[in-house]
Amino acid sequence: MPEVPHRTPSPSLILRGAEAPIEPLVGKTIAVLGYGNQGRAHALNLRDSGLKVVVGGRPGSTRVEQARREGFEAMDLRDAAARADLAIVALPDQAQPAAWGRWIEDALPRGAVVGFVHGFAIRFGFIAPRADLGVVLVAPKGPGATVRARYEEGLGIPALFAIERENAAGTARATAIAWGAGIGCARSGLIEASFAAEAESDLFGEQAVLCGGLLALVHESYALLVEAGYSPEVAYIECCHEVKQVADLLYARGPDGMRRAISDTAEFGAFVAEEALVDEHLRAKLRALLADVRSGAFAERFMRDHDAGHPAFGAWRRAASAHPIEQASATVRGLMPWLKDA
Repeated sequence: MPEVPHRTPSPSLILRGAEAPIEPLVGKTIAVLGYGNQGRAHALNLRDSGLKVVVGGRPGSTRVEQARREGFEAMDLRDAAARADLAIVALPDQAQPAAWGRWIEDALPRGAVVGFVHGFAIRFGFIAPRADLGVVLVAPKGPGATVRARYEEGLGIPALFAIERENAAGTARATAIAWGAGIGCARSGLIEASFAAEAESDLFGEQAVLCGGLLALVHESYALLVEAGYSPEVAYIECCHEVKQVADLLYARGPDGMRRAISDTAEFGAFVAEEALVDEHLRAKLRALLADVRSGAFAERFMRDHDAGHPAFGAWRRAASAHPIEQASATVRGLMPWLKDA
């Protein structure tokens, strides 16, 4: 079994409000490179915070036209990067290395700061920026739509920030903090981390709980109920549909608050299930997932699969879409037309 080296945790530095001034970016040019899930939200929020933003996209990308329609000066990646005091790389992980080498790195002015919204490419060595560049991270802990929605409400969501390397002028740290303030995340809190901590914990959390672990439990529990003679609709409601109600409580109140909000029967059953499911076999599987992430093996497989035209990814997607739970899902969701707007 792969070993996971022990790291002694220390409290994080958390910056909020006036502790995260936006002034270091006032009068500077921010180039948001990529206008998708995160890029669009960052560009809109930074502009609404009174900062100068240009948008860059890959040649021929429809995103460039979308950014222009939404009032931005938008152009190819190379032209946007050439104007940047801060260049925010908001392209998909798998697209970043090629775009960096072809259009971005050579265009960046000397001493500029380059920012990433996910630590993947830097932590696993797919991008090695020029020595004169400051390298920073601001990673909101939520999707771009939430980053934008909370900003428009006068709120924000927490974000991790990290400084991999200062630039010669020593402005990279202040730039990263101002970026976090400009997108509204300092309204909630900027939590200092590292590229490694952000990338490793993010990948592990997605696999072990948020996406992988959750869907594995849903699929297996659904299949077991159907095998035991319960209807697909009943099995779907109990094992999938109701997840949101409990997840919302967990999100808003934390684990103890969630337990206090559910019935005594459900809380008692939760303790019974935790004792039954959590053993050294489960811990070993979780350690193996974390070791796979930390070693870089997962990142290498992910990038190779994309380079090869996604054979494994494509096969998994097709199999998942054909799972019997999808028919039950369509039936149950069809009873609630308001879900189409969710």
